[in-house]
Amino acid sequence: MSEDKKPTIAPGDEDGALDAGARRREKKKGDFTKVIRLSWDENES
Repeated sequence: MSEDKKPTIAPGDEDGALDAGARRREKKKGDFTKVIRLSWDENES
């Protein structure tokens, strides 16, 4: 796997950038990233 294709972990999404979808032009070029959001619930029930 090339260095630019390795999966990475984003440190956070304070500005909401991960919610933005790829533009049609970006999708056509294949210039987009699949985003999977995980959250940890620390509340004890």
